[in-house]
Amino acid sequence: MSSTIEELTINYEEGDLLIVKELDKEVLTKGAWTTIIFRYQQWDNKKDDYGPEKYMIRRYRKMNGEYRAQSKFNISSPDQARKIIATLTKWVEDVE
Repeated sequence: MSSTIEELTINYEEGDLLIVKELDKEVLTKGAWTTIIFRYQQWDNKKDDYGPEKYMIRRYRKMNGEYRAQSKFNISSPDQARKIIATLTKWVEDVE
């Protein structure tokens, strides 16, 4: 559990091996409900190395002074990320 947004991470270790390696994060919204997008890599045992970059959006809810993960969405490839970006860009431009 984390009590501050800065402490929130998706780094995940098993033993001495960092299975999920957080590369970067951007806080999209702050408050009782916080949204963060993470850039990360996951360990690939077959390659004995980290796989390609992936992206994840997570929502956290602060309850009793601690942030708890409520939901997540994995963006599994750069192609999927580009499609999301293109769609959101088009929708936002339609609003302006």
